[in-house]
Amino acid sequence: MAPRLEMSPRRVRVFFNGIPVVDSNNTQMLFGQRPYPLYYFPPETVATDLLSPSGRTEQSPSRGTATFYDVVVDGDRAADAAWSYEESPVAGLGGLLSFDWSSLDVFEEDEQVYVHPKDPYSRVDILRSSRHVEVSIDGQVVADTTRPTILFETGLPARYYIPKIDVRMDLMQPSTLHTDCPYKGTASYWSPMVNGTLRENLAWEYPVPTHESVKVAGLVSFYNEKVDVTIDGVLQERPRTHFA
Repeated sequence: MAPRLEMSPRRVRVFFNGIPVVDSNNTQMLFGQRPYPLYYFPPETVATDLLSPSGRTEQSPSRGTATFYDVVVDGDRAADAAWSYEESPVAGLGGLLSFDWSSLDVFEEDEQVYVHPKDPYSRVDILRSSRHVEVSIDGQVVADTTRPTILFETGLPARYYIPKIDVRMDLMQPSTLHTDCPYKGTASYWSPMVNGTLRENLAWEYPVPTHESVKVAGLVSFYNEKVDVTIDGVLQERPRTHFA
């Protein structure tokens, strides 16, 4: 997909160490660069006095040459946290600024968002179900429920979230891994010990999900790509995704 810009109707603000770096009602979303969109901001909505050229540049055949900047506040520095394309083959992209969210706090309206902007063309539906879901690893049943909550997310396989009372939690060892999702929140991971082998980070839960995903709070899901899932007695084919 060729990169393209679309206007976002949302007010977007970016902070570093509590200091506003961006406050924009005129934000553009760039599609086609990554699996998710990125925000780009007109320079008049950015506190450009907080940006210091880092000396890094990066060439993209589809977007042009990016010049990177550090964000500097009271001596603290977020290295290469901003970039812009002085000229770009993407109509309207030249001169706009974008930011790396890993060291910054980003708000859409008055709600903080994480990792990347939510794609307006993607959605997450969470439905309670009475289907019989069984999860096995190397022939060992690790979860068996008739009360799953199924999460349908654009571009991903259906995920079956299972109450812990229906999961062999005695086989689960807590992991130190945590990942963030703009739609669901921060995930904590579990590693099942099956037949003497620890299967690292094969399951996860959202202890405190975002308000839109509250239905999966405290439920456990498994990577369909790496376990055997049987639905109503029918073994499901393992999906092929980047998680496989």
